[in-house]
Amino acid sequence: MHGWMGAALVAAVIVVVVVRRLRGEPLNARDLFGPPVVLTALGVWALWQRHDLHHDLGPGDYGWIAAGTALGVVTGALRGATVRVEPRGGVLWQRYTGWTFLVAALSLALMVAFSFLAEHVGLPADARPTQLSIGVGFLGEALVVGWRGLVSGVPFAPERRGPSALLGSGRSDRSRRQQR
Repeated sequence: MHGWMGAALVAAVIVVVVVRRLRGEPLNARDLFGPPVVLTALGVWALWQRHDLHHDLGPGDYGWIAAGTALGVVTGALRGATVRVEPRGGVLWQRYTGWTFLVAALSLALMVAFSFLAEHVGLPADARPTQLSIGVGFLGEALVVGWRGLVSGVPFAPERRGPSALLGSGRSDRSRRQQR
């Protein structure tokens, strides 16, 4: 995928996920794990697209990639701990809070610092795909939110179907007002 197309796809996924979770949305497995899996897969694919890069990377470089991945999962997990998970209408809902955005900002600063450090020690920029960093961060968040949902004893929301599943919560505004 070309640079601008990849950046546009990543930006679109992030905007949709953040806006939906800021408003609050029913918590279901597809919405929770879909974006992290897609972004992580795109990041891994971007790494493998660079055939010449693999010959230039040594064990230390792979160590930096693994450490960056672990850092992304951990900071995402911390962000996931700040997401409000609550029952509504007999199913779980999730909603980002002010704390979620504070932790996200701190995580971003930490990841940028890690990236500068990795660059300083010689890790090529092509070995640090943005999609991978964002994807593993969302994956860490999803693991924590999913675990919190499972231990709550409240069922996850049913999977949504149709075109509205991509952009909306699948419910009409009237249905949402009645829910509250």
